[in-house]
Amino acid sequence: MKEKQKGILSIVLAAVIIAVTGFVAFFGIGSDKLGSMADVKLGLDLAGGVSITYEAVKENPTAQEMEDTFYKMQLRAHDFNSEAAVYREGDTRINVDIPDVTDANQVLETLGDAGMIYFIYGQSAEGKANIEYNSEEGGYKLARPLEEIIADGDVVIDGSCILGAEPYIGQNGLGANSYEVILTLNEAGKTKFADATAYAYSYYNTSTVSIRNIIAIVYDGRVYSAPRVSAHIPDGNAVINGQADYNESKQLASIIRIGALPLELKEIRSTVVGAKLGTEAINTSLLAGVIGFILIILFMVIVYRIPGVAASLALCLYVTVMIICLNLFNVTLTLYGIAGIILSIGMAVDANVVIFTRIREEIGTGKTVRSSVKLGFEKALSAIIDGNVTTLIAAAVLYFLGSGTIKGFAQTLAIGIILSMGTALFVTKFILRAFYHAGFDSEKFYGIKKETKSVNFTKHGLKYGILFGVIAVVCIAAMIAGRASSGNILNYGLDFMGGTSTEIAFEGTAPSNKELEQLVSETLGVQGEVVQIQGEEAVIIKTEVLATDAKMKLETALSEKYGVTSQDITSTSISGTVSGEMKSDAVVAVIVATLCMMVYIWVRFKNLGFAASSVVALLHDVVFTLMIYAVARITVGNAFIACMLTLVGYSINATIVVFDRIRENMKDKLKKDTVEDVVNASISQTVSRSINTSLTTFVMVLVLSIFGVSSIREFSIPLMAGIISGTYSSVCLAGTVWYLINKKKKQEA
Repeated sequence: MKEKQKGILSIVLAAVIIAVTGFVAFFGIGSDKLGSMADVKLGLDLAGGVSITYEAVKENPTAQEMEDTFYKMQLRAHDFNSEAAVYREGDTRINVDIPDVTDANQVLETLGDAGMIYFIYGQSAEGKANIEYNSEEGGYKLARPLEEIIADGDVVIDGSCILGAEPYIGQNGLGANSYEVILTLNEAGKTKFADATAYAYSYYNTSTVSIRNIIAIVYDGRVYSAPRVSAHIPDGNAVINGQADYNESKQLASIIRIGALPLELKEIRSTVVGAKLGTEAINTSLLAGVIGFILIILFMVIVYRIPGVAASLALCLYVTVMIICLNLFNVTLTLYGIAGIILSIGMAVDANVVIFTRIREEIGTGKTVRSSVKLGFEKALSAIIDGNVTTLIAAAVLYFLGSGTIKGFAQTLAIGIILSMGTALFVTKFILRAFYHAGFDSEKFYGIKKETKSVNFTKHGLKYGILFGVIAVVCIAAMIAGRASSGNILNYGLDFMGGTSTEIAFEGTAPSNKELEQLVSETLGVQGEVVQIQGEEAVIIKTEVLATDAKMKLETALSEKYGVTSQDITSTSISGTVSGEMKSDAVVAVIVATLCMMVYIWVRFKNLGFAASSVVALLHDVVFTLMIYAVARITVGNAFIACMLTLVGYSINATIVVFDRIRENMKDKLKKDTVEDVVNASISQTVSRSINTSLTTFVMVLVLSIFGVSSIREFSIPLMAGIISGTYSSVCLAGTVWYLINKKKKQEA
């Protein structure tokens, strides 16, 4: 009786924890809704906004030049939105992400301008005020347009006269620290500054402040400092004091250097996402997630009974904790990030399926339910850890070699993998034991897996090889045909070809391709390729790289003719340099991930044969997926890397379960059993797991492809093909190849 009460209390405790985390995940804590979905930081592809990557035109800019330019971009980006993110990429590039902007074209036009700093008179000789005190912000601002001030000749010096500016801590007359900026001018600046300071100093008065006594420092139309002139400065070396602390001196020095900076930036990649399209992407992806989640819960409960109920409750906790973790680690959620979460839900079932299959096997050998549950978790542990570590390797490679939204996918996939292991090994175990103690202790609640009839998979090795060869031939033939028809072996998208892609969503029926191609030709004088997005009243127009003014012309033409707004338009521009890098990154990523996994399997299984056969299975899956891309002419873009690495991780995960069983059965091998018998028995014992796991993951990806936006479909369709291929290779190829390698070794010995 005590055990039953303990079991019921444990179930209630689990339900309360799920309810509490669910409340936090969906409603949050406090008025700021901390920890909730609403508090998750959204990427530009969901929130809408502008993302731009700049590269220094100068071949080898100094670290100081890049640091100053980085700070300049921060200042400018935050003028558009305080939530803007600016970060470095390598030694010569700067990325700027600005969410929720109303005029994307203005951002593109002004953000990368070189800019100029001006030192101006506080008041012109004719008595016109150039600056005035801003009582609201507690500083000075321009009293009239900068263009007017320049035209009137009220500029003392500009950036071309400045040699340097450095922060400095000096001492004032009372012995206290004085935070200053040491300004150094060239010969031209020295002469101009000497005349200006002589004039301004003539109005110096210790008791009153006159704007005639001020030389203001203006950058990007903003007054950053308005120091009084307390001496005539003839030598071109000035001290600007009055800063509150060293950090303020450092910032002012940086601003002065920025304005004088000769470093020119060029735009090499940009994306503009309309807020309306971002909202649509969120809604469709979340709908796909909810439908897929419900289908998986139904599957688990119907197939695995009480263990399925326990796993479903653990999955509910997994989803709520995942949302809280996105807040906790300040992860920026992107469209591919949502796809990563949905995919990881499907993969989270994998660990549970391995455990529940083991439990049924133990019950089938005549053991009690209690001991079967205990042994099921113990025997499944190594396969779960190894399988998930290899998928984590894929996520890590994806994070370090991917860019932008793909990094978001890698982050959420990695968090999902870690959480799925935790929920399967601890939460599911806790809830399942609670159900057992609460009275669900009969075999009928768990199911019995009778001894599996061994199927001879290894005898078909030649057939598997022929099929692999056919797939490779079809893949190569499709690539050759693609090269002949379009000039490229694959249907390379913008990420790999360079150019500008403009996606437009229409309220009514989308215009014909011919009509839009004519509009592009007449408006811009360039050829445009128009692609209709299936299932949506939307199109994608692909052109050569368009400058900002050309993008504005196209947007105006679309608005005038079809009534679309900037909220309905998403545009992406990528230079040829970046597209070339993405091609090489895709190849490097797959090779690096494969080598890392091969080494891991070699170390864990202490057998090079396992590592080699896993690579053969991987090669099969990669070639098969490439064949799908080549035959169906699916666009090969940024998501291609994510698709391939996810596939590599998934394929290895499935293969490891088979290898783990072979390793286990080899230890318990009877004298009468041959290695071939062990391999065939091991594959036969794990077939149901392979099919059930693949089915749940396939369902999640299928729902994504049905309800997701076009870019997600390009990711999910080949991934579905890869899941099918991965299931086949793990069941038919991996074990058979290991057996053949092992057999050859023995023959040579």
